[in-house]
Amino acid sequence: MNNVKMKAAVRRDYCSPSQLRIEQTDKPIPKNNEVLIRVYATTVNRTDCANLTAKPFIMRFVLGLFKPRKVIVGTDFAGEIISVGNEVATFGIGDKVFGFNDTGAESQAEYLTISEEHIFNIPTDINFKQAAASLEGAHYAYSFVHKVDIRSGQHILINGATGAIGSALLQLVRQFDVKITATANTKNINLIKSMGADKVHDYTKEDFTKKAEKYDFVFDAVGKSTYGKCKSILKENGVYISSEPGPYAQNVFYPLLNPISSKKVIFPIPYKTRETIPYIIKHLELGKFEPVIDKEYSLSEISEAYKYVIKGEKTGNVLIRLINNESTTKPKLS
Repeated sequence: MNNVKMKAAVRRDYCSPSQLRIEQTDKPIPKNNEVLIRVYATTVNRTDCANLTAKPFIMRFVLGLFKPRKVIVGTDFAGEIISVGNEVATFGIGDKVFGFNDTGAESQAEYLTISEEHIFNIPTDINFKQAAASLEGAHYAYSFVHKVDIRSGQHILINGATGAIGSALLQLVRQFDVKITATANTKNINLIKSMGADKVHDYTKEDFTKKAEKYDFVFDAVGKSTYGKCKSILKENGVYISSEPGPYAQNVFYPLLNPISSKKVIFPIPYKTRETIPYIIKHLELGKFEPVIDKEYSLSEISEAYKYVIKGEKTGNVLIRLINNESTTKPKLS
């Protein structure tokens, strides 16, 4: 019987951020094919908010129809392996690792257990905070880039370039020989330009869908627009992709109409982390991707972190620090 306790962010029913609680729970024991990780950093992201609240409702079909199957919240993590099961062959005690599971990694806790196929070595010179901030947004951004054929000279619009997905997507798209227009709020215009946007629309002052510019791709990284609103700014054979299903889940069904329309909608079903995270690691190592970090909270402040993220106004990533032994290096973005 495990009598060792740890602190964890817990909810036993789908709830609002104010109902999330920090509790003393049993420290997990790794199975033969698992490792025990001391969590140094995690984030609160849009996926976490959907998992907490079960909104949209479709989340219940994945997480548990009436109650969540996993009571500890959290989808991403960066930390250190402190114990390994006797069948683990790839990793050892002391390895610095990170990972992401969109249906829940139970990572907003001091410790977690996970099978070795779902973790990755943190690149050299990347600290725990940067590692945790490199996962969720970049994982989804990968889907945007790899669902389409981006070619030299094309014009791409990224709506919501300041979020975790958008800021990662901007950096990944910047590697192509294309023109990039992005949307951002006033305070982040210079940041978005520094990451490679050729032009930035201030969404607090103007509506990008009313402009005369036409785009080969409209990437809605925040899901706050619709294909209907963006259709007029797509070129012939242009493609619209959103990170959200849409107000009526229409983005899931629009692709069925693609054969009879010159303008396409693609729903970016995410790839497996065995494909996305190695890609992220490569770009971290090459210095072509640096995560943007907005705010940091302690585990005891996690309800406040969720409240902030749910507002939809964060810049990049919001961190939860569990061990405060390193500083966050600000991205150069130059």
